[in-house]
Amino acid sequence: MLSREADRLRSFFAQPSGWKRYGWRRFDGSVDAERPLELYSVARLVHSFGVARMLGDEQAGTWGAEGMALLLSSFVDRRGGFFDVVAPDGSPVSDRRGAYGHAFALLAGATAVQADLPHGAELLARARDAIDDLFWDEGTGAAVDEVDSQGTPLSDYRGQNANMHLTEAFLACFELTGEVEFLTRARLLAERFVIRGATPREWRVPEHYTSDWEVDEAYGHEKPLDQFRPFGVMPGHGLEWSRLILGIAAHDSSFDRADEAARGLFARAVQDGWDEDNGGLNYTTDFRGEVVGSARMHWVIAEALAAAVWLARTTGDSQYVQWYRRFWEWTNRHVIDRDGGSWWHELGADNRPASRTWPGKPDLYHAYQAVLSARLRRPTGFAAAARHDL
Repeated sequence: MLSREADRLRSFFAQPSGWKRYGWRRFDGSVDAERPLELYSVARLVHSFGVARMLGDEQAGTWGAEGMALLLSSFVDRRGGFFDVVAPDGSPVSDRRGAYGHAFALLAGATAVQADLPHGAELLARARDAIDDLFWDEGTGAAVDEVDSQGTPLSDYRGQNANMHLTEAFLACFELTGEVEFLTRARLLAERFVIRGATPREWRVPEHYTSDWEVDEAYGHEKPLDQFRPFGVMPGHGLEWSRLILGIAAHDSSFDRADEAARGLFARAVQDGWDEDNGGLNYTTDFRGEVVGSARMHWVIAEALAAAVWLARTTGDSQYVQWYRRFWEWTNRHVIDRDGGSWWHELGADNRPASRTWPGKPDLYHAYQAVLSARLRRPTGFAAAARHDL
């Protein structure tokens, strides 16, 4: 069943060809040709198609090659790094560069090399250089969020979201190259944002920081349901960190708090986020665990599925198998859109499709990885797993 669901998810992106394949998908799968293209979205699709190619889907390899051409033409800025957003005609929308998008460019580069997509080494090198030159703060051991072409920060905001995705990308690069620096950086980020950030808050992961890396618990009050910087705590990110910490520990046996952290993050996320009456995980809570945003985002349940699998495999504790079944039953009933394709990206608290925060269905990455997770034998990056036939 999971293999069929993986095929069905990919088929949503079968048409049209060229750059339009990477455009923003509406609910019915058609592309909004007037909406700009975003670095993070294009790179996530390239990563997903690369993994699919490694699992035997040559058509997905062709799609991934289209995305590589797009990333290395329209998105590359010869002054350094990648543009965050480009118009459909290929022109940059702004001079801003974001660590979030660059994290996915690095992940896509690592996957492209392993999947033998055209110019994979070039994408990997460009993304790595951009992160080193523009974003990475060696003294802090973390990345700033947004900079100009010279690496000058554009705001005082610092956040964990981009750094969390850099952790995934660094792990993928370590699994590809064996360079210890990538693993070291991944652990530095986990220690900052989880061990030091979440432990004193009962495993609730702070999202927002000031320019001197102090937690800013009030940030986002004016826009509590923002796509990327909502107010409060995101249970989905606690679940995402749970699997990432297990991934770090799989390569670094000295990370002796990994089991405690992975279990604690998962327990907190389901205690605060799971709706016992209607099912589903709430989007956000405050730092006391009270629900702020009651939407159910598809990426949150996708990360819940992956975290449950990895905890079940690493701990042998049957509670995580039970949670996986509970998550999947709810996903199967409410999230999978069997008529229109893909997964509904947002549901309301009543489990009906919604679009208050997340319109359309542009993302393959979260759902695809969630479906593949059950096939993994140990916590590892999806490209590395695919390279060894999962």
